[in-house]
Amino acid sequence: MAASTSDVSVAQFLQQVIEMSAFPIRALCHPSVHHLEYRGRAGDSVMPQVNMVQAINDALTLEMGRDDRVVVLGEDVAKVGGVFRVTQGLYERFGEDRVIDTPLAENGIIGAAIGMALYGLIPVAEIQFADFIFPAYDQIVSELAKIRYRSGGEYPAKLVIRVPVGGGIRGGLYHSQSPESLFIHVAGLKVVAPATPADAKGLLLASIRDPDPVLFFEPKRVYRAAKGEVPEGDFEVPIGQAKVVRAGEHVTIIAWGAMLYEALAAADEAEKAGVDCEVIDLRTLWPVDIESIETSVKKTGRVVVVHEAPRSCGFGAELIALINERVFVHLEAPPRRVTGFDTPFPYQLEMEYLPLAHRILPAVLETAQF
Repeated sequence: MAASTSDVSVAQFLQQVIEMSAFPIRALCHPSVHHLEYRGRAGDSVMPQVNMVQAINDALTLEMGRDDRVVVLGEDVAKVGGVFRVTQGLYERFGEDRVIDTPLAENGIIGAAIGMALYGLIPVAEIQFADFIFPAYDQIVSELAKIRYRSGGEYPAKLVIRVPVGGGIRGGLYHSQSPESLFIHVAGLKVVAPATPADAKGLLLASIRDPDPVLFFEPKRVYRAAKGEVPEGDFEVPIGQAKVVRAGEHVTIIAWGAMLYEALAAADEAEKAGVDCEVIDLRTLWPVDIESIETSVKKTGRVVVVHEAPRSCGFGAELIALINERVFVHLEAPPRRVTGFDTPFPYQLEMEYLPLAHRILPAVLETAQF
C-alpha cells in the first residue's frame, strides 16, 4: 500500500528532528566546549568520544544487563528505537518483555510504569517529547509523587521518566517546550537535566538506582551535536550536585541543558570585554545544589540565570529567590534572568525566542557594570 501524504509528512518531520539534533550549533563549535568534556586523570587510557544519544543508550544497556528488573517502555521505543533512536538495539538484545512499545497514550504509559514499580520492577518510561507529557501530569503529580508519603515509605515507586526537552529543532509549539518548573514544584519528585554526554550517562545510572521517581530531562537540541569523553563501564554522577564548568571572579552564570553551551559562549565573549564569568551547570534541578550557588555568588556578587522556559514562574525565579534569601548581603547588583518569552514557542522565530549567547551577553555586561 502506498504511503499517504500525512504518513510522508510525519516521516519527513521525524527525519528533520534527528538531523537537527546533530546540527553543529554555533555555540557548540565554540572553543569553550572543552570545559564540558569529561577528562580522565593523568595516566588513564583515552576514553571514547560519544554523543548524548550514545551515552544514554550505553547507560540503559549497562543497567538492563546488570539488573533484570529494569524495563523500558514508551512510544516506538522497541523495534524503531525511539524517535531519536536513543533506545536503538535494546529490543534486539533484551526482548519484547523488557523493551515495550506502548500505544500513543502518555497517561497509560506512566500509569503502567507506576504499577510496574509498585510490583518491584524498575521502569524507565520515555515520553516522546516534553510537550506530550501533560496527559500524564495527573498520574505523575497525584499518584507517583505521593506514593512514598501516603504509604509511609512502604511503596517507593522507583522509576525514571525520560523526556526530550527544549527547542532549536524547528519543532514549533508542540515539540519544543521546557516544562521543568511544573515538576520541580511538586514534592516527591527529583528533576535532572544533563548537558553533556558524560553527565547524561552518569546521571541516568544514578537516577535508575535512586529510590525516588526521577524526571530525566534530555536537551534534544544537543543530542548529537554535543560530544565528549565518556567513561566506559559503570559510573555515577551524584544527583543533587552542580558543577562549576568555568571558573571566574566577576559574574556567576547559572544554566542547564542546551543553554549551558550558550552561557559558556557568552562568558567567553564577556572575557574580551574584561568581565570574568563563572559558569555553573546545575545538572540536577531538584534537589538543587544551593551550596554551590551560594559559594559562587558570595565570590562574584553578581548572578545571571539562563533557561529556555518562559520567564514568568520559571525555575530562574525560584533560584533568584533562594539567592536573595541566603546571600543578599553579598550581592553587588540585582540578579538577572535571560529566558524564553511568555508566549507559545514559535516556529519561524525560535532562534529569537531562545536565550542564545547574543541575548545573554548584554545581561552579563550590564550586571558587571551595575
